[in-house]
Amino acid sequence: MFNTVSVIGLGYIGLPTAAVIASRGMQVIGVDVNQKAVDTINAGDIHIVEPDLDIVVRGVVATGNLRATTTPEKADAFMVAVPTPFKHSESGEHKADLSYIEAAAKAIAPVLEKGNLVILESTSPVGATEQMAVWLKEARTDLTFPQDAGDNADIKIAHCPERVLPGYVLQELVSNDRVIGGMSSACSEKAVKLYETFVRGECIVTNSRTAEMAKLTENSFRDVNIAFANELSVICDKLKINVWELIKLANRHPRVNILNPGPGVGGHCIAVDPWFIVDSCPDEAKIIKQARLTNDAKPYYVIEQIIKAADEFKRPVIACLGLAFKADIDDLRESPALQIVEELVKQNIGEILAVEPNIESLPERLDIKLTSFGDALDKANIVVVLVDHIQFKNADKIEFAKKVVIDSRGII
Repeated sequence: MFNTVSVIGLGYIGLPTAAVIASRGMQVIGVDVNQKAVDTINAGDIHIVEPDLDIVVRGVVATGNLRATTTPEKADAFMVAVPTPFKHSESGEHKADLSYIEAAAKAIAPVLEKGNLVILESTSPVGATEQMAVWLKEARTDLTFPQDAGDNADIKIAHCPERVLPGYVLQELVSNDRVIGGMSSACSEKAVKLYETFVRGECIVTNSRTAEMAKLTENSFRDVNIAFANELSVICDKLKINVWELIKLANRHPRVNILNPGPGVGGHCIAVDPWFIVDSCPDEAKIIKQARLTNDAKPYYVIEQIIKAADEFKRPVIACLGLAFKADIDDLRESPALQIVEELVKQNIGEILAVEPNIESLPERLDIKLTSFGDALDKANIVVVLVDHIQFKNADKIEFAKKVVIDSRGII
């Protein structure tokens, strides 16, 4: 049924998805607006950091099962995996930016044919799949869509949110259960058949709105739990209690599992998705909103600690360990570590040494240079642990002994 699959968006989700499907023997056309990414993939290389992804991509490009392009082509199924950030309004609201989904829909519309399947994988606010269907219908009035024709529609449309953990994407793409929400039962049925070609987990069918809300709920649950840990860490600082010891003790209770605190919450999911729920039901989503506010405030608490430490030195040299939003990846999206470093540079409180072993250059807006871990430890009098990368966890802790250490990850 599916000889050719097109994946729209070759980022942290799209490229691994395309590679896994291609490894099952199907022809996969990857589409991305970034010409450099397209050229890199067609050369058998990757433009992101994800364990073992380079091996899989090299293999499927070599066999001809995966190729990348900037222009959509005809296929049996289209999987849309583009960004869904939020945009700040002047009133402080966080509204979903669906412009990437709209652009993807308008890009694939000219090549759609009767019998095609379109899946929105991007984490989206409730109703986004239906809105994508509207954009497709506006572009292709010669075809029927499920909002009008139901099971008999020419084009089948479903939402299937990705549910993977960076660093483990290849394993979890295959092993995790998938929630599949079709705009009709026939849409769901066709989507299940596609996912069953590469997913070992269970494919659970629902409608598109419930599937959208399921992903938002999963990430909001995580956000609320992290907010509890982050709030607890601030309380413990004030009460002169070691929060890491406290959490270990509390977690010995058989029904308690407190997460570890950090400098905030980052990434393209947990730091973003709860706002989609808040925006849709602002008067009802009280706990979800407060968790977001608590986690968004944590970077500023860490900054206050750093400024207080810097005041003790005539010439403070501050080594900031880690910029990614979590350990052992290169993803800087919504990273609290990057936010902290940017704010320290703006405040000009001393020399800032940024250490991030998983990237080769800093964002252009950050007017400092990357520093190696070793050089940073040699030069700094203040060391701030912002990400628990394996290089930092495995370092000889004696190296930190003569420094003022602010450890937001509990590795020292």
